[in-house]
Amino acid sequence: MNKNITVVLLLVLAVGCSSKPQDGAYAPPMDSTRKVSEQDCSRSIDTDGGNLMCREVTERERRAKIAEEERQARARREAEERAARERLERERAEQLALEEAARKQRAAEEERLTAERRRLEAEAARKAQEERERQERAEAEARARQLAEQEAREAAERECRRLAQERLDGRALLVSFVDNYGKVEENKGIAGQITTFLSKARKVEPCPPAISTPQLSRTDNQLAKPR
Repeated sequence: MNKNITVVLLLVLAVGCSSKPQDGAYAPPMDSTRKVSEQDCSRSIDTDGGNLMCREVTERERRAKIAEEERQARARREAEERAARERLERERAEQLALEEAARKQRAAEEERLTAERRRLEAEAARKAQEERERQERAEAEARARQLAEQEAREAAERECRRLAQERLDGRALLVSFVDNYGKVEENKGIAGQITTFLSKARKVEPCPPAISTPQLSRTDNQLAKPR
């Protein structure tokens, strides 16, 4: 029975594969220019184009293909992960570069501000020193003028007192001459004239006092004019 069924199937297949079909239809030959899409008959057929060639795939080939697909998928994941790491590293490097540039810019700005502050402080110190020196010169000149004026007043007072003392000494000599020698006959004439002169009222102006200037201290006078 089985042998008869096998013979019938072989005859049917022979009739189907004959180059002269019984129904008169003719199958054209395959186009050699079209690609051949070899696929596993145990899976769904992908009809995206090309000549289909379905064949039985062995278990070994199937495992090898699965392993190859896994390898390619793993390679793609590793490539994506590597690209992601490189992208992160690149972004991190760019961020670090930006931060370093910003730090350098801040440092340069701080250095510029520090230099400017030091310049302004030095300028202010120089102006303050110049102002102190100017005030000291002005005070020294004022003290010198005051000392000169004080010395001039003191010199004028001394000269006035000297002249007044000389006048007093002269009158004392005249009085002494009249008292001692006026009774002598030959001196009576001059003695009378001297007496007349001494009896006249004199207008004596007092010497101006050498008053010290209030701004001058006693120490300044002692230092400026040694006794």
